[in-house]
Amino acid sequence: MELLDLAALLLSLAAIFSYINFRFIKLPTTIGIMLIAMLISVCLVAFGFFGFEGVHNKATAVLESIDFNKALMHGMLSFLLFAGALHVNLEDLAKHKWIIMILSTFGVVVTTFMVGGISWIVFWSVGIKLPFIYCLLFGGVIAPTDPIAVIGILKKAGVPKSLETKITGESLFNDGIAVVVFLVIMEIATGGHDVTARHIMLLFLEEAVGGMLFGLAIGWSAYWMLKSVDNYQVEVLLTIALVMGGYAFAHAIHVSGPIAMVVAGILIGNKGRIMAMSEKTREHLDSFWELMDEILNAVLFLLIGLELLVLTINVKYLVAGIVMIPVVLLVRFISVGLPVTFMRRLMDFSPNAVKIMTWGGLRGGISVALALSIPSGPERETLLTVTYIIVVFSILVQGLTLERLVASKSLTK
Repeated sequence: MELLDLAALLLSLAAIFSYINFRFIKLPTTIGIMLIAMLISVCLVAFGFFGFEGVHNKATAVLESIDFNKALMHGMLSFLLFAGALHVNLEDLAKHKWIIMILSTFGVVVTTFMVGGISWIVFWSVGIKLPFIYCLLFGGVIAPTDPIAVIGILKKAGVPKSLETKITGESLFNDGIAVVVFLVIMEIATGGHDVTARHIMLLFLEEAVGGMLFGLAIGWSAYWMLKSVDNYQVEVLLTIALVMGGYAFAHAIHVSGPIAMVVAGILIGNKGRIMAMSEKTREHLDSFWELMDEILNAVLFLLIGLELLVLTINVKYLVAGIVMIPVVLLVRFISVGLPVTFMRRLMDFSPNAVKIMTWGGLRGGISVALALSIPSGPERETLLTVTYIIVVFSILVQGLTLERLVASKSLTK
């Protein structure tokens, strides 16, 4: 299928499912779209089971023509991270920088090794003979909390502002660390390179620190250009160029594009909005990026729902995925609880912050995309299916109940 035809199909389905959700189901838009897409996927699988292979095979072929990993990690992610970072208050972020830094580093590493170790036991206990290194790779896949899934839900959940900043900041910055961890374990698993402590440190500096410095450089360049003109069409176009050109260049020089987009978005959203834009430009810029965020989120969650079509589902994978759900939540509780308990001596936290941060640490499209980047083989099929089960639970159950958790009297008093 041609690229334009594929884009037209995805946008049309996202619009139709959004309409159905708004009129009849009335869930949050992205969750409603994903749920409808999953139901459609189940129906198509059932068609194939009852002898209507043509419909099922055609839908599967269309979905397999979409490189989900490439579409998200090298396409939509840059726009979504920049749009999310635009509305992060830099002063609030600075107040909570230490806990965000600890959660984005310590939390990712602890999650990777704890989930990896426990998953090895779980997989073997249900009859899935997976090498330990691939279990660690699974830990790296699950480690990042997804800013795309988190930010949209936090906007509506009524989370205390300080806690919202911590969760959002962590989810925006932990991608770079998680990708470095994932790449290191992937190199060990596939035997591509000799992995040493020096190699890991250089990879971290190149990806994470390099991405931060690169984001500052392109953000400042865009800021000075925005400051020198007063035309909202030109200024909106400059931000698009910043995202698309900046992300592509970051990939070319092997620094973290996600971190670069977050840093550039925070810079433009704070200093740029205040000192380089007129009120008219701010209104148009906000409207454009909010619309872009909504459209791409709709398409992303549509793809997550449709991805069910190409999964290898069997009883062992299903059992392993269900068992790993409470494991991932327990590890999240530990990886958040330890730093927060220690940091309470130095800074204030909202009541029951650990519970809310644990339940609000959603997994989303980034985990699915990382799982899809694993080389083809039985390990990939296992990890992709188990990851998908955890992501679906995270979005549907945690996402839909987070607002109720925050609103409960026991957590807000």
